[in-house]
Amino acid sequence: MDINNLTLEDKARMTPKEYRLIARSNVLPKEMESDHFCEGYLQDGPFMIPKEYAFEFLTFCFRNPRGLWVAEILDAGSPYTKILASDGDVRTDCNAYRVYKDGEIIDEPRDVLKYWRDDLVTFFLNCSYGFEGVLRNNNINFRLLGAFVTNIPANPAGCFRSDNIWVTCRAFETAQDAVRAIQVTSRLPISHGAPVHIGDPAAIGIKDILKPEDPCYVTPAELPRPNEVLLYWHCGLTAELAIQNAKLPFAMMMYPGAIFISDHLTEEFAYTEEVNPNLAIEVESL
Repeated sequence: MDINNLTLEDKARMTPKEYRLIARSNVLPKEMESDHFCEGYLQDGPFMIPKEYAFEFLTFCFRNPRGLWVAEILDAGSPYTKILASDGDVRTDCNAYRVYKDGEIIDEPRDVLKYWRDDLVTFFLNCSYGFEGVLRNNNINFRLLGAFVTNIPANPAGCFRSDNIWVTCRAFETAQDAVRAIQVTSRLPISHGAPVHIGDPAAIGIKDILKPEDPCYVTPAELPRPNEVLLYWHCGLTAELAIQNAKLPFAMMMYPGAIFISDHLTEEFAYTEEVNPNLAIEVESL
């Protein structure tokens, strides 16, 4: 397999374990995002912070569940997953990382083995790449426009606060695609759940929909087409912004777009009619 020339089909067919092994080998281009890989599997971003800040960070996530649903928390000092994957290693299994000191980026390495500390607690937070495969499997037509900072505030907790949450925006080909996307994602709280906004980007403080504010999410610039509907999901980058604002003495996380891929399908964690009848919607009947 030519790693540098993978087709969308190659990426989609790859198993999560294959992806993690490739990520550990540092052979993927650093700018290659994890979207389209392992189609339909859950993707979560790891955030590694000192134990003394863990409770406040957990509270921040709990108060902002649409964007910061916690899929797994590792014991202090342990880099190994127990729930998301049987062989996952948070230090190596993302394609790239960011290392922070006092709120500033000091390095963007391919792995964080040399930075690992025994007091670090890892939180895995949901990523919208996990539901994109579900949308495609349901033949819902969309395109990713990028990630943007909004004027929507997050609920603060201790030293963690953000007056401007991040969102990702997707343009849906028709109104029916948009309605079905809302129905599908509403059943997937572990992958951001329902959108936080529909329609006009200016209404949530986005100045230019053609200029994503995180360079890792830049897509070919193209205005929304006449019949397209814009939907916005809360993004896990809000946690990175809160960590920056808190100016923690040390923290690490995945590089934006370089997400940890779980062995579990996103739909394994979907709400069912027995759990929540208001969210169990049969999209096939539309």
